[in-house]
Amino acid sequence: MFIAIAVLAPLAGALLAALFRPFASRALAVGLSVAGLIIAAAAAIATDYRHLVLNLPDHRVMFGAWIAVAQFTPHWSLRQDTLSLVMVGMVTVVSAIIHIYSIGYMAHDRTEPRFFVYISLFTFAMLMLVTANNLIQLFFGWEGVGLMSYLLIGYWYDRASANEAAIKAFIVNRIGDLFFAIGIALTWLTFHSVSFDVIFAGVPAAIPLTYPLFGSALPVLEVISILLFIGAMGKSAQLFLHTWLPDAMEGPTPISALIHAATMVTAGVFLMVRMTPLIDHAPVALDLITLIGAATAFFTATIGCVQNDIKRIIAYSTCSQLGYMFIAVGVGAAPAAMFHLVNHAFFKALLFLGAGSVIHALADEQDIRKMGGLWRKLPITYGTMWFGALALAAIPPFSGYFSKDAILAAAFANHSPTALFGWFAGSLGAGLTAFYIVRLMLLVFHGKPRGPAETIAHAHESPVVMLGPLLILAIGALTSGFLLAPIFIGTHFAAFWGASVALPHHGAALLLRDTIPAWGAELPLLLAIGGIGIAYWFYEIAPAMPEKLAKSLPGLYAFVLNKWYFDEAYDIIFVRPALRLARLIWRVGDDEVIDGVPTGLARLTSEASGQAARLQSGSIAVYGFVMLIGLMVLVTIFLLAR
Repeated sequence: MFIAIAVLAPLAGALLAALFRPFASRALAVGLSVAGLIIAAAAAIATDYRHLVLNLPDHRVMFGAWIAVAQFTPHWSLRQDTLSLVMVGMVTVVSAIIHIYSIGYMAHDRTEPRFFVYISLFTFAMLMLVTANNLIQLFFGWEGVGLMSYLLIGYWYDRASANEAAIKAFIVNRIGDLFFAIGIALTWLTFHSVSFDVIFAGVPAAIPLTYPLFGSALPVLEVISILLFIGAMGKSAQLFLHTWLPDAMEGPTPISALIHAATMVTAGVFLMVRMTPLIDHAPVALDLITLIGAATAFFTATIGCVQNDIKRIIAYSTCSQLGYMFIAVGVGAAPAAMFHLVNHAFFKALLFLGAGSVIHALADEQDIRKMGGLWRKLPITYGTMWFGALALAAIPPFSGYFSKDAILAAAFANHSPTALFGWFAGSLGAGLTAFYIVRLMLLVFHGKPRGPAETIAHAHESPVVMLGPLLILAIGALTSGFLLAPIFIGTHFAAFWGASVALPHHGAALLLRDTIPAWGAELPLLLAIGGIGIAYWFYEIAPAMPEKLAKSLPGLYAFVLNKWYFDEAYDIIFVRPALRLARLIWRVGDDEVIDGVPTGLARLTSEASGQAARLQSGSIAVYGFVMLIGLMVLVTIFLLAR
């Protein structure tokens, strides 16, 4: 019952807020939405306590039949196991905190109730996704978060940049979703069901099965796994389908926090972990997942080092951290992926909401080059953001250290070439991550003010309703790592996760992580400390050094600053040809065929009727002559017919 309340309360809050908004005050509409999330969070905590602490068994909450087409009859039900409950708890708690923060952040927006309705529906869609008991229901939540992200990224629809970012996010995600949908279809074709229980039970029998593709007979589990992973790449903004996420910063800052910390981008990781009973029998897919995750972790970290928009820097860190989670899935350490996902939710929400507090204080300024010296003006924001920054940099005792190092240690312990590549790229990414997040903190809060004097002078700390969530998230960023590590990845992690997560080789990658050489275990931390030192040297001791370095390496600097030219390459390869094709279809297909043929027929009819009308002259002589001609024709036909 509690899980049903946790899932449905956000929907109820959103519907009530939308229903009463025309007849009641804005405060009531906002209050209903926030109340729905608080109730959902309380119900989720109660459910987690009953199931995870009191050890109640897994079960399904059945709502009834949903679709009935011949033998295709998926039911609408909620799956209550360890994996889903961990996600429900994380989503509802973080979303409730963001809702409370938004009361202060969106107070001066003229359409504030619409925002709260949207984020409540966004949370509901994510909850439907993580509690789904079959792939179709999961796809419903998957598309729901895609739709709500489109509406929220383009929330300020009077801005052209917001509309463009929303469309970009929608289109890029449709690419991944197409592969996901094909993967669902192939899963149905293979297992004759979309129910997780039926699919997982049928995996052993499906191992020898093949599927004809590209002239070869490929293992069907490999094909299904890769199709599902491509869907996850789009939703979780991994390399090649990552370009939408940084532009998603056009929406209000609270929705940036919700997308990056607790909802949409974590959906891809959740899908991979949910499908581990199938994916773990697809070694090629596991290698691909590891390679893409590792490449993303390093690639996006390099971009974050030179960005100047405070929200974009944090956004690129999201892509990078998600890459670590995919590395964990690929090397057989899915519990570590979930551990990092939960830790990441706390410190990433903290960083985004802290950035929102800075933006709020500086009249919507987001360029860190126009900030500086703000720690005296914003002491609480400054202090809490350091908690988030050190957690992101994986510095002990903050949460990111426990989960990120566990992932890299598991990758090293796996010993396969792709896993070792994941460890190497992830270790380099750890150093770069520490560099760019400390760079952000130093440029925003330290040094001399570089922005307009009037704006800096009027900077002030945010109201209590915004600072309270920052303090709560700061506690989570500090404590979630060492509190959850014994449960999520400790000695008895297999008993905790139960059947909700598959553990290849009985979780060997996680169990052996403590046996790797000391240098392999400590290198990521040493690189992170080195990154912090370089950032301090560049932006405190020798502030002229970054500019000199950029001028000495102009090609490399431009390459990284322009995000490895992915947007430009996609524009040349996909966008421009698509526009040319669309223009051709418009000019030829639309103008000349669709519009041209009816227009031509209409013109012909008009001209013919004009000519016929000219015969109606009103002259009796002309009429008599025409009748005579007609009579002669009839007589001729009669005579010839005889």
